[in-house]
Amino acid sequence: MGAGLTPPRAIDQRFPGPGTSGNVGSLWWSWLQGPAGARRRCRVGAVRRLAMISLHTSPLDQPGTGDAGGMNVYVLEVAKRLARRGVEVDVFTRATSSALEPVVVAYDGVTVRHIHAGPFEGLTKHELPAQLCVFAREVLRTEAAQPVGHYDVVHSHYWLSGQVGALARDRWGVPLVHSMHTMAKVKNAALADGDTPEPPARVIGEEQVVEAADVLVANTALEAQQLLDLYDADPARVEVVHPGVDLEVFRPVPRAEARAALGLPVDADVVLFAGRIQPLKGPDVLLRAVAELVAREPGRRGRLVVPVVGGPSGTGLDKPQALADLAAELGIADLVRFVPPVGQAELARWYAAATLVAVPSFNESFGLVAAEAQAAGSPVVAAAVGGLTTVVRDGHSGLLVPGHGAEEWAAALGAVLADPALRDRLAVGALEQARHFSWDATAEATLAVYERARGRLREAS
Repeated sequence: MGAGLTPPRAIDQRFPGPGTSGNVGSLWWSWLQGPAGARRRCRVGAVRRLAMISLHTSPLDQPGTGDAGGMNVYVLEVAKRLARRGVEVDVFTRATSSALEPVVVAYDGVTVRHIHAGPFEGLTKHELPAQLCVFAREVLRTEAAQPVGHYDVVHSHYWLSGQVGALARDRWGVPLVHSMHTMAKVKNAALADGDTPEPPARVIGEEQVVEAADVLVANTALEAQQLLDLYDADPARVEVVHPGVDLEVFRPVPRAEARAALGLPVDADVVLFAGRIQPLKGPDVLLRAVAELVAREPGRRGRLVVPVVGGPSGTGLDKPQALADLAAELGIADLVRFVPPVGQAELARWYAAATLVAVPSFNESFGLVAAEAQAAGSPVVAAAVGGLTTVVRDGHSGLLVPGHGAEEWAAALGAVLADPALRDRLAVGALEQARHFSWDATAEATLAVYERARGRLREAS
């Protein structure tokens, strides 16, 4: 396999040795100076134990606020289903509170290990690279307390985790499987108004992880192509595995029943936004479109309800009231309901209650909200970007909007709201489309990736 068991070239060049602070460079230097016997050969046989690294956000955090979102759901759902298939999963994440237990058994076979690395609170995602050394040391220390060859695979999520995973892979002699989830070069190419570009340090870090990983798992074929085009990834080391949906939780229920439970009018036009409130997700795009729609058709005002389910995140934390202020400025504050992040069962009820679900993101590696909404039988109006073009089948399960302008979004929303026959057809298509995505299928495909990665590593050793 391309990377073999040698330290990644880019890391060796950019983190040259002693004195390097705020990254894993010094740990790499120690590894390079250590005994060659510290490296371990990949075991033959089925995957039994997995080290999953999710440094910057815990799978136990509530999605929809802070740094918690689709990746949290992904990590936990895949871990649960791998455990059902006999794989013991340890998830390593950074502790963000002194009240957290060091070790939490989340589900049978899934253990979350909270690593103390830096202050519990107050660190932004951009400040976390300074804690990579401490975090990596504690991950290695946990494994060192186990018999030799304890883990069979390392699966890292997001570039910060990939830096730690690259070190663990070479120390333990097991393959590194990495999921990017988002990519700086993709995000910077399509920034939302008011958003800030990802820093060069992240771009460099992602390039290093792409070179280090034995396998890169892309959510969609588009993401796989972006890895090849933007990061010069080795095509032989890129695999496509779609994320899934919990089809037992996200399922159709009678709309009147869902609305009664949520206190929504039975006859309202409910246009739902669910997700983190930050420029990347485009909630302002929806509000501007609603204002445009009401200006075009004043009679709609009495029927429209626009729930925004989620909390501030990313650059949205700098101005947590900005979206409410925008609603007031646009004259639609009376239509918008701000709802704090909710658990999956409650979120499923919101989807079921919606006339349509809007996903106006500027980029999505997959688009979990769109997939979940479709599983609940709700049509989706989404931006034609990233993974949303895979998740939403245009004209069948929803509508894809080619831009983010208020006029084009108002036209798309209005088309669905004005045509009951179209809504019904899209609702049927949404359920059909959702059946293509399940976490069980994701887990099976991911496990197959692990096995192939181990086989290739054995051949290369």
